[in-house]
Amino acid sequence: MSDATTTGAEISIEPVTDKRGRAAFVDLGRAFAARLEHWVPQIRSEQLELIDPARNPFFGHGRAQLFIAERGGRPVGRISAHIDELALAMPAEQGFGPGTGFFGYFDAEDESVARALLSSAEAWLAGEGINRVLGPISLSIWEEPGLLVRGQDHPPMIMMGHHPAHYAGWIEAAGYATAKRLFTYHLDITRDFPPLVQRIVQSGHKNARINIRRVDKSRWDEEVEIVLAILNDAWSDNWGFVPFTPAEVAYAGKKLRPIIFEELNMIAEVEGRPVAFMLTFPDINDALAKIRGKLFPFGWIHMLRWLRQPKGAGMRVPLMGVLKELHNSRLASQLAFMMIEAIRQEAKGKFQSTRGEIGWILEDNQGMVAIADTINSTINREYVIYEKRLA
Repeated sequence: MSDATTTGAEISIEPVTDKRGRAAFVDLGRAFAARLEHWVPQIRSEQLELIDPARNPFFGHGRAQLFIAERGGRPVGRISAHIDELALAMPAEQGFGPGTGFFGYFDAEDESVARALLSSAEAWLAGEGINRVLGPISLSIWEEPGLLVRGQDHPPMIMMGHHPAHYAGWIEAAGYATAKRLFTYHLDITRDFPPLVQRIVQSGHKNARINIRRVDKSRWDEEVEIVLAILNDAWSDNWGFVPFTPAEVAYAGKKLRPIIFEELNMIAEVEGRPVAFMLTFPDINDALAKIRGKLFPFGWIHMLRWLRQPKGAGMRVPLMGVLKELHNSRLASQLAFMMIEAIRQEAKGKFQSTRGEIGWILEDNQGMVAIADTINSTINREYVIYEKRLA
């Protein structure tokens, strides 16, 4: 790292410029995370890959500058400033759009460090022509969006951020206001759904036009294309939407395949045409906690055993979608309930699971909030995406 710029008398902010700097950036984040109760250590190589321009396809349409804060020669914080060209091209009324950049990977030892980091990220973004900052989003909206402001009292599930509560005050003190709130919902999957939902599901099974089927891993590439095509259509009007690129589709398919169990992932067809999907991942954090995020020397053995049959694992539904043409229809809700019930039965039976988590769900996504409420799930984690206008 070089070209240090000093903020105040004690804190220096240094841009990350090379592989060694990226390793220091990841290790600093891991050190901060290890201070938190209920932290689940992640696999370091995976974290390095996400910020490597040569390996993460986000960098095919985005660019980033990472910063590390030091005080007295000791690292005391980190942040990323990044720009997504696809986000810049989106309509402003959908949350991003022209002039919008991002910060992410935010950690700070105290409020003065937080202010220095945010100022450095803002200065870099302003130098790139950005006049509005959203964050934390690390790095893509599809990776880890938002700061955890409620739910620190239990471990995060797979692909969920985990942050100390006091970060919110530091970000707000730097002039940021809430742009969006995102919720996750806890579901006791041992309990049957309310009679209304059961009747809707039973009615759907009697409809010869509807077919709820499992994802077929024997034709994996084709199934990935189906799911991502529905996703890009279903979410295209949502706040914060950025389309998946072909490179990201291939990358996601490769990464997710080991944790995809056919019984837990559904595609809904109407008259033979795929129109909806629901993905469910067993919570690999259960296994990572036991091996403390280390595959070597013996962690990989435990991980392989877990991947063969993750019995008792929590289940997270990170993504679902229904084609836009069916939005706000009774059929859309029916398909959602049918897929949820099919997955619930498999999770409870074959996998002996007791708990599920649905989300993220935008606070104003009325359709998904209504579904979550109807199946008696309850909010267990809340994330905030902040925004600030630059002068």
